[in-house]
Order: sequence, then structure tokens, then C-alpha cells
Amino acid sequence: MPSNVPSFPELLAHCTRSAVHLEMRDAYAVDYEAGPFADWRAGFRHDPAGRASWWRPWLDLVTETVGRGVKMRRARIVSEPVSEYIRYEHSGTFTNVAAGEQVRWLPRRQASELSLPGNDYWLFDGQLVQWNHFAGDGSSRGPELTDSTAAVKLCADAFEAVWERAIPHDQYKIR
Repeated sequence: MPSNVPSFPELLAHCTRSAVHLEMRDAYAVDYEAGPFADWRAGFRHDPAGRASWWRPWLDLVTETVGRGVKMRRARIVSEPVSEYIRYEHSGTFTNVAAGEQVRWLPRRQASELSLPGNDYWLFDGQLVQWNHFAGDGSSRGPELTDSTAAVKLCADAFEAVWERAIPHDQYKIR
């Protein structure tokens, strides 16, 4: 990434109102999750009572951001029955919620009539979009930033439409 492009923590640090994230893939192959996903597949599960064992820098960033009054929301559109990867994500999402992020799940069949962008994204303060690009195998191809009025409107409208239909994490049951 060019040196003049802000890092993700810098983007969050500049937020004053909201940071929303829409995820639409059934599997990701991001490097930093390879070990934890393999551990999960081997039977490891985080103990909600053992906070020190699962707390990590991402959760510090969420807590700090939410503590400044920024509303962080994440919506995931998922196929059902869910993929093994989504089972992994769901089992660890309680950590995001514990840090202050609101998370909802939308079965893909309930998203058919929604206009959605072609990529996952973050939308910061309703003004800046960070597209998250992925290869077919789920590996990251890096982010792209835009403040295009059309992109911002598409992402804001899509997120709110998904959020309205989606199920809060504590109520979404894996099928």
C-alpha cells in the first residue's frame, strides 16, 4: 500500500460517528487467521470466561473506538447451511461483541432483493469506503479507498437494508 494511504487503525482513529462493515463471502483465507482456523478445526474453542486467553489487539482497537463514541457495526451475509468457515467465525464472534462491536447475520436467501455492492467493505462516518478485495480462493488482494458519492451512497444504503433484516449475533443460530 502506498505510504500516503492511511492504515486501517488510522482510518478508525479518524472516525467520529460510525464504522460499518459488510461481509458477503462464505470463506476467507486471510493469513492471520490460518493458525486460529486450523486450531478451531482441530476442536479448540475460546472459553468466554477466559478473556485473557482470547483478547487481542483488534479487540483493543474496537474497544478504544467504541469508547470514543463511534458506533461499530458488522453485518455478515451467509449461505445456509453455513460453511465451515462461517461456523468458525460465528463461534468467535462473541469476542467482537465483548469489545463493543454490534454484529448481525443475514441468511443469503433474505438478501435476494437487496442492491449490494460487488465487494465487502468498511464505511467510515458515511463518507469514506474501503473496499476489501479478495481472490477466488479467499486470499486478500488488498484494500482500495474511495470517497465517491455514488459508492458511499450505495454502501450506506446497502448496509442499512442488510442491518434492518439481519439477526443479532446472540439470536442467530447456525444451521
